[in-house]
Amino acid sequence: MPKASYVSPPGAAPAQGLYSHVGIAPAGSAVAYIAGQLSVGADGSVVGKGDFEAQFVQIFSNLGDVLKGIGADFNSIVRFNTFLVHSQDIERFMTCRRNLFPSLFETDRYPPNTLLVVDRLVKEEFLLEVEAVALIQPS
Repeated sequence: MPKASYVSPPGAAPAQGLYSHVGIAPAGSAVAYIAGQLSVGADGSVVGKGDFEAQFVQIFSNLGDVLKGIGADFNSIVRFNTFLVHSQDIERFMTCRRNLFPSLFETDRYPPNTLLVVDRLVKEEFLLEVEAVALIQPS
């Protein structure tokens, strides 16, 4: 399974959270574009209505399942895009990420992440959504 590497080049401004400026794919890797993951349980119901932390945990659990299903893991992720519906959840997101990422990644360097605050997601109950680009073995 290909693994991404992460770099914050010399001279770049400091990252404003737990991310690197650049995710690099090794030569010969194939790329998987993973749809935004939401806080949806196995039965299709919204998990953690009104509970940001519960939704965060469910989303990364779902993302882990998707990665496993394509023969990858979190170390295969080249970049994230994160969408929040409330700007007041930014610090909560940073805390959740700081608590979870050391258990998901092999090193203390993490993929680039673009964080956006949007008006809403596909259902009002969803507080955040995370999409990813990951590396997989070429077919």
